[in-house]
Amino acid sequence: MKDQEHLYIISYDIRDQKRWKKIYKTLKGFGEWLQLSVFQCRLGKMSALRLEAALCEIMNQNEDHVLIMDIGPAENVTPKVHSIGKLFEPIQRRSIIV
Repeated sequence: MKDQEHLYIISYDIRDQKRWKKIYKTLKGFGEWLQLSVFQCRLGKMSALRLEAALCEIMNQNEDHVLIMDIGPAENVTPKVHSIGKLFEPIQRRSIIV
């Protein structure tokens, strides 16, 4: 059975610039940057768990905050987003060649 992907919106408030850069680079490997400290990611369950573990390793849980919002199954959800300015485009499924 195929791992069903979900659409996630992830925002973060990281106190230390060095940790902020690491969080940004980590999220860049899992999704698309939307705006300052906000990403959208299309992830299966295992990828979501790997991302969360990676974020926990980087952040200081007494100072930093990461918010992970599961919007729902990526194939069945169309986010209702009101965007002013730059166009918002949800991540589409795409093949990745390794």
